[in-house]
Amino acid sequence: MKCITKAWDQYENELRYFLYSRISDHSTAEDLLQDVFVKALIKRDDFCNLSNTRAWLFRVTKNRLIDYHRTHKNHDEVDEQYPEIISEGRDTPVVHLSKCLPTALKHLSDDDREIINQCDLEGVSQTNFAKLNNLSLVATKSRIQRARKRLKQELHTACKIVLDDMGNVCCFDPKCK
Repeated sequence: MKCITKAWDQYENELRYFLYSRISDHSTAEDLLQDVFVKALIKRDDFCNLSNTRAWLFRVTKNRLIDYHRTHKNHDEVDEQYPEIISEGRDTPVVHLSKCLPTALKHLSDDDREIINQCDLEGVSQTNFAKLNNLSLVATKSRIQRARKRLKQELHTACKIVLDDMGNVCCFDPKCK
């Protein structure tokens, strides 16, 4: 149980921000966030044995968000504006780093920018992307991984990202060049 609360304390704010940026009703976002926490609790020891709890939490959050949008098709307006500040003490450097994303994306090739925009930012599944672009799923997965590596490198270079001892973003240059 300690591993669940530790991971939750570490990633809850990022998950909240992720949901807030995609749902205009923050109380609904909080409900979805609570659903994710319950799923982690149900997983119990299996959760503690995960090699990347952050990735699992984001995957479950994204899936819960997709389920919500499928069942509320008439009410799924996505908020285009990120909330300025989630709440005092809940802001993380990663939240602010998202402001550098447009600058970093501009420096990628058209192919890299397209696959990241569609699959990571717009939520197109890799399977659908592959079909739409006449690619195999394996080729699509390879392409997105290479694009993500180049985006990560561009963010590190342009924003002068500094990682702490645990490999988390601790600070960066918000003026991204």
